[in-house]
Amino acid sequence: MKRIFFLTTAFLLLSFGLFAQSIKVAAAANLQAVIKVLQADFKKKTGIEIEPIVGSSGNLVNQIKNGAPYDVFLSADMTFPETLYKDGFSTKKPVVYAWGSLIICSNQDIGFENWERILLTHRVKKIAIANPAIAPYGKAADEVLQKKDILVNIKSKIVTGESISQVNTYITTGVVDVGFTTQALVKDPTNKTKLYWQIIAPDSYSPIEQGIVLLKRAETNKEAEKFYQYILSPAAKAIFLEYGYRVK
Repeated sequence: MKRIFFLTTAFLLLSFGLFAQSIKVAAAANLQAVIKVLQADFKKKTGIEIEPIVGSSGNLVNQIKNGAPYDVFLSADMTFPETLYKDGFSTKKPVVYAWGSLIICSNQDIGFENWERILLTHRVKKIAIANPAIAPYGKAADEVLQKKDILVNIKSKIVTGESISQVNTYITTGVVDVGFTTQALVKDPTNKTKLYWQIIAPDSYSPIEQGIVLLKRAETNKEAEKFYQYILSPAAKAIFLEYGYRVK
């Protein structure tokens, strides 16, 4: 009887291991640090594990359209989630979970009181911006530079990152002199690089409305629904605030 009991238990444990799956969450690159905190807090509250897949919003959308098995998409804007909704990848309209904050940043103390002028000087040789076509923070930076009427003059200095996380690497390692990135970088306690930065006036670019959408493949997944609701909860909003995002 003991042998039967142990065999049955082993079979059940094996079966659970085979069929239990974590929630796959496609997360925009600007969430690279905060998603880890959200992941830990959600697991602490529910016991449910999520598996974050971090990348530029545009690339993640392309992966979803090509069959990537993601359950939830946390974008850096609303345009990409709305596109997925319109194309039938979700039957639930996306909603805003946070508003992003664009900053100019460097690991050098070059002074940002008049950053527009500094970018035009010989002191700044390389400027990192995420690819505007696939990264909303890159799009916001491009918009700012056009509005300031200096984009053409600094075009040769621009180093394009595939995502905002790549831009962050360029900034922290000194590959570039300055970069346009998310405020979450300087709010991240795990970042040990001393950084100098300044917030870009919010009225100089379109609001960075970051949207979440529950994807069609997860519509009957109660655990994915729980994570979706968690991101919109006061607990998650408090974490976003700590990392420099605005919430309502």
